[in-house]
Amino acid sequence: MLGIGTIARKVFGTPNDRKIKATRPLVDKINALEPEFEKLDDAGLIAKTEEFRKRIADGESLDHILPEAFANCREGARRAIGLRAFDVQLMGGIFLHQGNISEMKTGEGKTLVATFPAYLNALTGKGVHIVTVNDYLARRDAEWMSKVYGALGLTTGVVYPQQPEDEKRTAYAADITYATNNELGFDYLRDNMKSELSQMMQREHYFAVVDEVDSILVDEARTPLIISGPSQDRSELYIAIDKIIPELADDAYTMDEKTRNVTFTEEGNEALEELLHARGILPEGQTLYDPESTTVVHHVNQGLRAHKLYSRDKDYIVRDGNVVLIDEFTGRMMVGRRLSDGLHQAIEAKEGCQIQPENVTLAQVTFQNYFRLYEKLGGMTGTAATEAEEFMEIYGLGVVEVPTNRPIARQDDDDQVFRTAREKYDAIVEEIKIAHEKGQPVLVGTTSIEKSELLSQLLTRAGLKHNVLNARQHEQEAQIVADAGKLGAVTIATNMAGRGTDIKLGGNVEFKIMQAIEADPEADPEAIRARIEEGHAQDEAAVKAAGGLFVLATERHESRRIDNQLRGRSGRQGDPGRSSFYLSLEDDLMRIFGSERLDRMLSKLGMKEGEAIVHPWVNKSLERAQAKVEGRNFDIRKQLLKFDDVMNDQRKVIFAQRREIMEAEDVSEITEDMRHEVVDELVDTYIPPKTYADQWNTEGLYAAAIEKLGVDAPVMKWGDEEGVDAEIIRERLEEASDKMIADKAAAFGPATMRQIEKQVLLQTIDTKWREHLLTLEHLRSVVGFRGYAQRDPLNEYKTEAFQLFESMLESLRETVTEQLSRIRPITEDEQRAMFQQLAQQQAALRQQAEAAQPATAPTPVPAAADTGAEAGGVALAPLVEGFDESNPDTWGSPSRNDACPCGSGKKFKHCHGRLS
Repeated sequence: MLGIGTIARKVFGTPNDRKIKATRPLVDKINALEPEFEKLDDAGLIAKTEEFRKRIADGESLDHILPEAFANCREGARRAIGLRAFDVQLMGGIFLHQGNISEMKTGEGKTLVATFPAYLNALTGKGVHIVTVNDYLARRDAEWMSKVYGALGLTTGVVYPQQPEDEKRTAYAADITYATNNELGFDYLRDNMKSELSQMMQREHYFAVVDEVDSILVDEARTPLIISGPSQDRSELYIAIDKIIPELADDAYTMDEKTRNVTFTEEGNEALEELLHARGILPEGQTLYDPESTTVVHHVNQGLRAHKLYSRDKDYIVRDGNVVLIDEFTGRMMVGRRLSDGLHQAIEAKEGCQIQPENVTLAQVTFQNYFRLYEKLGGMTGTAATEAEEFMEIYGLGVVEVPTNRPIARQDDDDQVFRTAREKYDAIVEEIKIAHEKGQPVLVGTTSIEKSELLSQLLTRAGLKHNVLNARQHEQEAQIVADAGKLGAVTIATNMAGRGTDIKLGGNVEFKIMQAIEADPEADPEAIRARIEEGHAQDEAAVKAAGGLFVLATERHESRRIDNQLRGRSGRQGDPGRSSFYLSLEDDLMRIFGSERLDRMLSKLGMKEGEAIVHPWVNKSLERAQAKVEGRNFDIRKQLLKFDDVMNDQRKVIFAQRREIMEAEDVSEITEDMRHEVVDELVDTYIPPKTYADQWNTEGLYAAAIEKLGVDAPVMKWGDEEGVDAEIIRERLEEASDKMIADKAAAFGPATMRQIEKQVLLQTIDTKWREHLLTLEHLRSVVGFRGYAQRDPLNEYKTEAFQLFESMLESLRETVTEQLSRIRPITEDEQRAMFQQLAQQQAALRQQAEAAQPATAPTPVPAAADTGAEAGGVALAPLVEGFDESNPDTWGSPSRNDACPCGSGKKFKHCHGRLS
């Protein structure tokens, strides 16, 4: 008997079907306009773009222009790159424009789909960002699709790491900008650390299309983007602790692989304390429970995690003496990214690498909060349906499954579950051998470098030629993926998320043509293309006859999406294919999530060596386990986000305040308000409301006025005057402080004074915000314990974070007022002394740079934390010939924003041209 829900779906269709049906009239409209746009010449397409821009400026909506704009874009793409978009690609573009995620299978042409909503929304002149998962894809897509946008009269830019500032500014000013999620987030943080509007890169956050949206907005959203600077060096402590960890017995700690955490047992604490005393790390008489031991306990915990939970060639690799993290979702190296809280340093100590100093946070943002800045967001991926709830709840994004252009012909086998890993691998090698003998290309998916290399050894032993794609072969990635569809090819890959290169049956024809032209530059390119396309057609037919691409996965991932991404590599655009998962009870997912019951059941069934259990029920129970893990991970991300939202509200206030200051020509009104508020606080402190004159502390107020306001006012005398109340003293102090600042402005000159006020304000805001971030980190780490007292940690965090923010603003007002009261024009003697001091600092920096590395090695660049910002080395050669520290006549005439002629790499205004 059918349920009510099933009957309703049969009659009305699923919600997804109804969304697809609703776009059909729009697609028909676009198709009906095609002949009209085909008749236009190339200049006519650009003229249409100008016409659309004018209509939008005159108030016409984007939805009204959509059919014409999409028709124009389709024609532009057909002429520029020879691709005519299918109806389903137009559908995908419509859903993106509406602020949804278009779930489109691999090989359905998502790169082209993004051009439609990008073109339409760029007509507003506000700029569109297309977000990719790595720099290679950002550059490739920008180069390829810029031909389309160029044919329509729009500009395209691409943003990448270590890009020259002028080039980056031009890229952001373009109509459509391609960039990675990391670079966009970092540029947002960097922009909000700049001191002038002209230095900022990004424009408003209007519309973004996120490619591989599940990878970027879900997988990578667990780690915040952090820009940081080095703090004190604790290398010796890490090395000393690293030597202790191997001496600990297994019963000294308990390990939780699910949450990646380790905790010491009571016996372990005692043993650890003895070892720390014996090595002199913990002073005699001090226990691990003393407040002074917090740092040591923290580092020991991180050392234990580094040894027991982080494995070389799985979580990281060691390259050129550096620990480089591996992205667990894409299998790529994350160069420049570092684990925080001293964990990266603990791994460096374990591997015997040079330990980089720990870092302090200068600015941070989560991907969730960065992407929620956009007025409108759209996303594309092959696998989003399993995370639909998270996308809707956190980003307000609906997920629409767009039908494939041709029906899927791939055969998906039930999982095969073996008792041991050895039996599983034997069966995998046998299965690859069978497929290889009939010429069927095989893509083997593994979950770590270690396992990919183990399988590679087994295949080598069996005499099977193959390619390995993991973080070590990162550079040959596109080539290996392009060859994976060739007749009889065997490819082992750690992860296939966001590879960006389609696996085409018979091999990638464009790659073959490109290689042939490079090998013989004199030959006729058209003749080469014709010859290779003819040979490719035969290869493709042979591969299809052999069954298409066979995807063989060696393990289930925690997330169903990653499994579906791998499976989706086969059967693109209606091609034949097959996918199969080979599992064992020793796999991480099976082991951590309850394989004991299954093991007992298989033992009772009397399974023989090498036999596998294959049944749809097993698939369902595995999917349930994966759904539980996904749910738990979502809860973790949701909880993290709730905490980060508190900081995000404060971040928005601070960043908006900074921007307001940078935009203002004159900030004297802001500093005056701050000064008057400081006066209010001082008067309220020393002359409390509703008190008599004999209860006033005028001596204290006099001293505070000198310290905080720089004003030597006769406060005690005022207090003795008849009829003088707190309000009159307040007014007199305000007048005295205003006069003192007016005198300074006259001495410096109004323009210089305005510049000084702006710089003091921005620098103080930045300093206070950094200190506040650190305080919030500490609060976050301890607030969880409030749960033991039956208090909600999140509410406690919100309340205390708000109080901390209030006290930060109060401290900001005081510091700005204090600093402005102390500045004064410097005398010639003081100027000479300052130049001598600068010369000594330069010499000291030069010595440090020379001592840091042998003369043959490049100057090292300090590492940055987590996903790290760049930190520069020391430039030593002066930019101006004959430069003399103590003689300004030899400096030339640099403007305030030019590089300083001393060669420090700083701007002139921040170096030799700075105001004391």
